[in-house]
Amino acid sequence: MLMYRRAALAGILLIAGFMLTVAQITVHMKNGGYAETAIRQSQTIVTAGNAEGTIYDRHFRPMVNQTDAFYACVIPSQAAFDALWAHTEEVTPLLEGMQTGRPFCVQIDTDSVDCPDVTVLSVPVHRTGKLLAQHVLGYTADGAGVTGLEADFDRILRGQADPASVTYTVDARGHVLLGEAPAVHPCSGSAAGVVTTLDTRIQEICEAQPIEKGAVVVMDVKTGDVLAMASFPAYDPDHLAQALDDPDSPLINRCLYAYSVGSIFKLVTCAAAYEQGKTHFRTVCTGKTEVSGQVFRCHDWRGHGELDMKHAMIYSCNAYFVDMSPFLDAGLMRETAQRLGYGTQIALSGSIVSSGGSLPSMQDLQLPAEMANFCFGQGLLTATPLQVTQMTCGIANDGDMPIARLIRGYTEDGQTVENEKSPMYAKALRRNEAYFLQDLMIAAINENENSKAVPETVFAAAKTSTAQTGRYNKEEIELCHGWITGYFPMEDPTYAVTVLAEDGGYGNDAAAPVFRAIADAVTALE
Repeated sequence: MLMYRRAALAGILLIAGFMLTVAQITVHMKNGGYAETAIRQSQTIVTAGNAEGTIYDRHFRPMVNQTDAFYACVIPSQAAFDALWAHTEEVTPLLEGMQTGRPFCVQIDTDSVDCPDVTVLSVPVHRTGKLLAQHVLGYTADGAGVTGLEADFDRILRGQADPASVTYTVDARGHVLLGEAPAVHPCSGSAAGVVTTLDTRIQEICEAQPIEKGAVVVMDVKTGDVLAMASFPAYDPDHLAQALDDPDSPLINRCLYAYSVGSIFKLVTCAAAYEQGKTHFRTVCTGKTEVSGQVFRCHDWRGHGELDMKHAMIYSCNAYFVDMSPFLDAGLMRETAQRLGYGTQIALSGSIVSSGGSLPSMQDLQLPAEMANFCFGQGLLTATPLQVTQMTCGIANDGDMPIARLIRGYTEDGQTVENEKSPMYAKALRRNEAYFLQDLMIAAINENENSKAVPETVFAAAKTSTAQTGRYNKEEIELCHGWITGYFPMEDPTYAVTVLAEDGGYGNDAAAPVFRAIADAVTALE
């Protein structure tokens, strides 16, 4: 009897334990635990690729993500193979996928395949090879930005994964269950990204110019927006080793690199002379002049004869500015240069920062010869093409110098800008002072019968420059940088353009024709 009772009790406990276990399982399934596990085990996701954010120009033209790649998500079958084999660059991945018997993905060359076992997804190709404004955009490696805007805005461009994928219902062996339609998840997030101030049409015009080494910068005179920034030579991010070995250093963004400036700086000297009431200064150029025992030679050994300031600018006479240097206040000269942006870095984004260049110190300028060099843009002075263009904007904008800007803001939809800030200005010149410099720039090319800078379709104002470097080639000829900076249209200044031909020779030969071509081409866009 006792044994019977013990057996009955054990049975009751066993049944109670079983019921408790069932209850726990039921509760857990209602809470989603085992249900989610069951679903996860009966599904497989095939991912085609991830969409990355887009870098846009000012008109929302994409500068990356310009093309799509097509991927086939495949349920293995003879029909799928027959439909795809002619659209794959390599048939091996297709064959290998078919042999697994499980869903797989393969890249194809079409966005349309007529087969129920094939789902085609398109994924934006973020970048392929060399792009417009390569130095500005930078490049990526291993799915992350390394340089340029790709690095500065990496979190925005790649911060949110947006995979294109297909989810299949499968059995325990991973084979797709018949009668179960796959769930398709196309890319949807590549519209979000960064909006720049660049204009891809103008950028393309600048990059098409015949410059071996150098830079071109185009800015909006009224806002300071950088419309184009081209550095020569460019590089292909798919061949970085080749770029690193290139003696012309294509990885350098020459728009941000400081160079000897030369005669462009005479505009600053004339501004300082205006403030001191020295604009009526005259001298006689004999082809050379002397300051404290140091001889300075004019580029025309025959001399220019008697000159006023206007004709000194037209002929770009160095001797005139050397002769005027003892009558100018060194402190005012340096202060004027600083107000026009010399000696100050320009930050366009986190890593795209223009060098501040170099200004001679007040101690340096106590030396008469160094002050003479300074007055015609030589000696210790250096500046970047971006700085020079910003200065030109200040002159053309009646003395209100806009600060260079590259980034407009962000976008979520590829159509509207968020967080856009208003342009910023520095009071660089008084209005009448700016008018005076404008007149000098107008005369410098339009009253110079030898100028190669005069456009055919628009009136422009500009100043050329031939900057000595102190370096010589094998023939013992000094290497010089050819410069020009200017603006157009003359009656309503809109575009400021600076061209640098590094080691290119005379500014009128190497840089002026490029300025003319850009002015005509940009005007044609209007």
